[in-house]
Amino acid sequence: MSPPRPWVRIDEYRARHDAVWPGMRDALSATGWHNYSLFLRDDGLLVGYLEDFATARAAMETTEVNARWQAEMAPFFESLDGARPDEAMRPLTEVFHLA
Repeated sequence: MSPPRPWVRIDEYRARHDAVWPGMRDALSATGWHNYSLFLRDDGLLVGYLEDFATARAAMETTEVNARWQAEMAPFFESLDGARPDEAMRPLTEVFHLA
């Protein structure tokens, strides 16, 4: 989960994700971002889901395309202590799961 930015440009953020760079999509798949979804509320609250966040994020940090993507997306988020958007995510605690 990432904190919403009060002035977030929701339509632009959605448009950027409608056109994720092919290299970024390839890197996400190659680094373990399986069953990955993002959910965006109209007030800017963003929640993401994937199977193994810690492993996938660690692998993604080694890619050049991720550094470029994070720089592009940074203006959409409140920075937490100068962290990039992918470093500032706050995990949610699962309270129920039905397999």
